[in-house]
Amino acid sequence: MSSRPAPQIGFSFEYLMWIFTRLSGCVLYLLALVGFVSALVMGARTQMGVGDLMRWTFFPNSYHVVNTNVPDVDPGWMNAYWNTIQMLVVFFAITHGMNGLRVVIEDYVRRPWLRIFLRGLVFLLWLCMLIVATYVILTI
Repeated sequence: MSSRPAPQIGFSFEYLMWIFTRLSGCVLYLLALVGFVSALVMGARTQMGVGDLMRWTFFPNSYHVVNTNVPDVDPGWMNAYWNTIQMLVVFFAITHGMNGLRVVIEDYVRRPWLRIFLRGLVFLLWLCMLIVATYVILTI
C-alpha cells in the first residue's frame, strides 16, 4: 500500500479538502457538545434518560423522545434552533464522509476513466443524501 504525499499548501482543491476534513471533524465534536449542553439546559436532565439524551444530541428528532417524560415534544423541542443544529450535523457529517470516500477512490483506483466516473458518482450520492436529509429534517 502506498500513501499519497500531503497536499502542498496553497489554494488547491486537495489542500482545501484536507483542511475541511480536519475542521469538519472538530465542528462535529463541537455540534455534539452544543446539542448535549443545549438539551440539558432545556430540561433534558429531568425529562429523559442518558440514552434518550444521546440519541437526541446526535440527531435531534421528535421520535427519539416520544417515550420520555417530555410533555410536548413538538412545540418545545422541535424548533428552528434544533432544525439548524440538525442541518449542520447532517451537512458536515455527509460532506466529511463523502470526502473520505473520494480520498479512498483517489488512493486505490488507478484507471483515469473509472476514477472520473466514481468521483461523479460520489458527488451525486452526496447531493442526493443532502436533499433527502434536508427533506426529512424540514418535514418531520
